[in-house]
Amino acid sequence: MGIPTEPIGSIPRPAELLAAMADHAAGRIGDEELAAAQDRAVCDTVRRLEEIGSPVVTDGEQTKPSFATYPLTGLNRLAPDGVIIPFADGHQRQLPRLTAGPLRYGVYADRYLHAALRHAASPVKQAVIAPSALSLLYPPDGIEGYPREAFLDDLTAEAEADIRRCLDAGAHRVQLDFTEARLALKLDPSGSLLDQFIALNNRVLDRFSSTEQTRIGVHTCPGGDQDSTHSLDVDYTALLPALLRLKAGAFYIQLASEPEPDRVLAVLAEHLPDQAQVFIGVTDPIDPRVETPEEVRDRVLAAARHLPPNRLGTCDDCGFSPFADDTSTSRDTAFAKISARIEGTALAARELVSERPGPSSTLAG
Repeated sequence: MGIPTEPIGSIPRPAELLAAMADHAAGRIGDEELAAAQDRAVCDTVRRLEEIGSPVVTDGEQTKPSFATYPLTGLNRLAPDGVIIPFADGHQRQLPRLTAGPLRYGVYADRYLHAALRHAASPVKQAVIAPSALSLLYPPDGIEGYPREAFLDDLTAEAEADIRRCLDAGAHRVQLDFTEARLALKLDPSGSLLDQFIALNNRVLDRFSSTEQTRIGVHTCPGGDQDSTHSLDVDYTALLPALLRLKAGAFYIQLASEPEPDRVLAVLAEHLPDQAQVFIGVTDPIDPRVETPEEVRDRVLAAARHLPPNRLGTCDDCGFSPFADDTSTSRDTAFAKISARIEGTALAARELVSERPGPSSTLAG
């Protein structure tokens, strides 16, 4: 068995799909034509991942409006003036604001999983938004007739359903996207907001058995949108001990873009829960340069000096296009980086095998 390697989620949409989305928004094509273009994009994404040897594939989030807002599709109890997320380059993203209860998801992520499974011969993982992100929909001044605790009860139930439907549909793993973890420390350096987020996410994860939790992972990064981040300046050493309290079987940790990866790896090694697997980011989606397989290999070998190789995996730092309108990275560049990740991980696995005595090592390339 080699070192596992998995994609995080989004891949830039092909030009045909972007054009179909624009035409649909303008009323030039109908729902059926858009759905056909979306299915072709999913099929092409799965095919290209399998062709470059990805042992686990995704739909590339081809049909999500964004990694965070897909559950809100079709809902009408929203206003546009919600929480603003500022990025380092000056651009912003804004969440909607919930105006009335009860909260119910308009779309569950198993819709995207089923679409990918129709085209895949390989295991398929599914990304879902962490409930902590959607907790930001609730306004600070409350909602008349819908107290915050009732909202959190509804959010917990809906987030559980989102994850469980994907597990039941056969997802290889369900990945909670928790990009707001690092942002929480930027907004509130005391750690109180982060602790609230961790408690809410564990409130959902507690609803799953220990066996089910092994198929649930958590991804964290400092954001990645239009080649910019929202919280890269937040020190990981303040985040990881809290993050690793989450009751998940895998952690996907952005690392390729970190200026001092050894410091991060040391904290990971100290706090990684028993039996949990850690996937380290070895490619940086917002860097236009494509990493070489040898660079990826060296990053894996550096991680293996801190972490047990049998609990180590690799991933991309973040998704390549978490919002549908983000075209800052080309589709071909994304696949080239993924290919380098896959090849470099295999190189590292072979080197780690050669360093171990005896023929019985489990780390084959």
